[in-house]
Amino acid sequence: MKLLCFLALFFTLSIQAQFQINGIVTEKGANKPLPFATIITDDGINAISDVDGKFTLQSTSSIEYFTVSYIGYNSAKVYTSTNKKFYKVGLVESTAALQEVVIANENPALAIIRKTIESKNKNNPQKKLNSFEYKTYNKLIVTANPDSINSRLDSIFVQEAIGRRFIKVDSANYKFKEISNKQHLFQTEKVSQYQFENNKLKETILGTKMAGFKQPIYEIIAFNLQSISIYDSNYELFETKYNSPIAKDALKDYDYKLLDTVSIEGRETYMVYFKNRMRKSELGLEGVLYIDKGNYAIAKAVMRIKGVLDISGIHEFDYIPEQKLWFPKGTAFKIVKGKNDDDIKILGGTIQFDGDAEQEDVHRKKGASDYTYLVSESNNFDVHYNTPIEIKNPSIYIEIKDDAIKKPESFWNKYRKDSLDIRFQKTYMSLDSISLKKRIESKIRFGRKIINGYLPISVVDLDLRKLFSYNNYEGFRFGLGGVTNELFSKKYKIGSYAGYGTKDGSFKYNLDLSTRVEKFSNTWVGGSYTNDVREIASTVFAVDKRVFKLYDPRPINISTFYKYVSWTGYLGTRIVPKTESIFEVSRSLVEPKFDYAYNLNGRLYTNYVMTTAMLSLAWNPFSDYMQTPTGRIEIEKRFPKFTIQYTQSLPNVAENDFNFSKIDFKTEYEKKYLNGQKTSLLLQGGYAMGDVPITHLYNTSPNNITKEAMIQRITFAGRNSFETMFFNEFFSSKYAILQVKHGFNRFKIIKKVRPSLVLVSRMAWGNMENPEQHVGIDYKTLNKGFFESGVEINQIFNGLGLSGFYRYGPNQLPRFEDNIAIKLSFVLNLGI
Repeated sequence: MKLLCFLALFFTLSIQAQFQINGIVTEKGANKPLPFATIITDDGINAISDVDGKFTLQSTSSIEYFTVSYIGYNSAKVYTSTNKKFYKVGLVESTAALQEVVIANENPALAIIRKTIESKNKNNPQKKLNSFEYKTYNKLIVTANPDSINSRLDSIFVQEAIGRRFIKVDSANYKFKEISNKQHLFQTEKVSQYQFENNKLKETILGTKMAGFKQPIYEIIAFNLQSISIYDSNYELFETKYNSPIAKDALKDYDYKLLDTVSIEGRETYMVYFKNRMRKSELGLEGVLYIDKGNYAIAKAVMRIKGVLDISGIHEFDYIPEQKLWFPKGTAFKIVKGKNDDDIKILGGTIQFDGDAEQEDVHRKKGASDYTYLVSESNNFDVHYNTPIEIKNPSIYIEIKDDAIKKPESFWNKYRKDSLDIRFQKTYMSLDSISLKKRIESKIRFGRKIINGYLPISVVDLDLRKLFSYNNYEGFRFGLGGVTNELFSKKYKIGSYAGYGTKDGSFKYNLDLSTRVEKFSNTWVGGSYTNDVREIASTVFAVDKRVFKLYDPRPINISTFYKYVSWTGYLGTRIVPKTESIFEVSRSLVEPKFDYAYNLNGRLYTNYVMTTAMLSLAWNPFSDYMQTPTGRIEIEKRFPKFTIQYTQSLPNVAENDFNFSKIDFKTEYEKKYLNGQKTSLLLQGGYAMGDVPITHLYNTSPNNITKEAMIQRITFAGRNSFETMFFNEFFSSKYAILQVKHGFNRFKIIKKVRPSLVLVSRMAWGNMENPEQHVGIDYKTLNKGFFESGVEINQIFNGLGLSGFYRYGPNQLPRFEDNIAIKLSFVLNLGI
């Protein structure tokens, strides 16, 4: 894992070629860079300058001259010389040329873009064609141009009172250049089949290989570098969505300029430059669209973001005369280092690139991360359209065939556009050897387990959450727990834990046995026995993903628990598309561990038996999933997400004491903004009907302790808890809560203190039916509502933060200080 973390991505634009020329196009006199100027060589190779006017020309033969043109300027013809590698080309503005493209009182580019937007449906293959399919070969590399690296051996000195003292010889760049001459830093290949029918697009990965890994890191394969379709309303670049320059409302967000007209595949196209109207502090999309003069379709597109990273995506198309359609031919994606003083992780955090720790020092010595870059290229072939297609499992966006990682070299030679060069071949051999020697795959496996709260020890994953905890009922709870992993069996699981509370002096334990009955839907059937305690009136969704925390702040101050002894049988499956569901039947003996009795028709129950059937369902209708040989992964989390859970008691079954029903519901929504801010919403509710003891009703997650002084109530804040609501203050048989959070970008106080500000508001409503049935406990109801708002200042120092909340509305308390809650927070970044 450390190897990948040091495969830096702070890169240069240069790509190794036999003949290469670099240059910049400017406005002569003003010295102003001209972005997206057209450069054509004597042998027909064409390129365009970037947003800074810079360009690179590459050829397998010598370049005698090149021509630079820019609309509104006189073209320039530049002859090359043998020893010159960089050319500064100044163009002179031409008033006559500008007048030729002016349409009466309107920017000509706007008229072209309007027609392009109007023609989207007839030019979009996913709208015009009934179906299509094609194969794609993709190659992704992290590499460096060794010619750009200074291989000089530097001496390092330390300044002392009198003179300097020699420390060592720095050979880092020399060694890095030696490595870059021989191989790339990282590379992966894949061959996919894309199928489209009935507005469904699916990618099936037929073959994939990743240098250094017998089993690829599937998250890297699923990483969305750029949109497949140029016609989507939101264009995605490096997993960030931007309003497309040809979206219906694009004209309000973008400025456009007609640059030139060029020929592509014998058809004349307009070159239209676009730039997002965003503040200088924000990142905006810009680039060039090549628009067919005849049908206003996109014939080529260059999309770019320049900020902490310089990111570009290019889309190439082939013209199909019989369909009068430009069909995708391939894409290219590149990331080059920008200016930034933060470390940056890409490809799901698998590859890390170091920031400019000494950015303010203009004399900072360049390191390896300054020279490296990432390039991904895709080429489409074997295209068929308007033919009958059957898409298997269309709810899965990406499916990796079981044999995809076992393809022979003959398979790759069949699909590669070009034969592998020496550097590419050596990369596989070298990284495979390094991975084996340094046990990189096992380290990645270890890291994934740790992030999810497990410590792998041979065939067992030790559950770190079971080792230690604290609450006011059990005191310190020490224990041990775990579950067998894939090294033990991919079909069977055995899980268990045991714990002991120092305050209540009792043992708790669990045993769980399960077997997988269907691989594709990941369907498991199992049974468990549990003897443990649980917080009263807490809401637990069985399908909620476990989130590993070094600490869980809420239980620290909880005193009211109930003991339960349960036998449970369950079935968990993902057989329904975009869902995860659990069905279980259980019998539990419940004993409240506080002064309480449930009055049912004059009979007081101090302990009772509950036999129930429960269905819990999580539904993520807008997310995308990838099916891998090892399981299903949610690769694109989209909102809203929904969770629903229904519980029904089973009368006259296994000595069940009560007849009741419960329905619980939760929906989550999250919106990320281009400026780095984020808004999240949580709506949750529950309704219990029938004879339900308070142990199984609702408390809406309070997190405030009953102490006289405000400073005595300072504890850790929960994630979605009411920080000013006291424990056991409110109970409900039906309730609804709404939480709104808005997080701002981290702001700099000093270099190492960069907190994030989050505004939070929470509100809850509820009621209690038949309150007379609950004997021995005093509480209030939420029929008038409960309201609190506050500010979180997170990650002030080493993950620690501070927050403050204020309680207001009908349930505001008489003393001002009792309505205030000051809380600590802790955010741990476990990115590996």
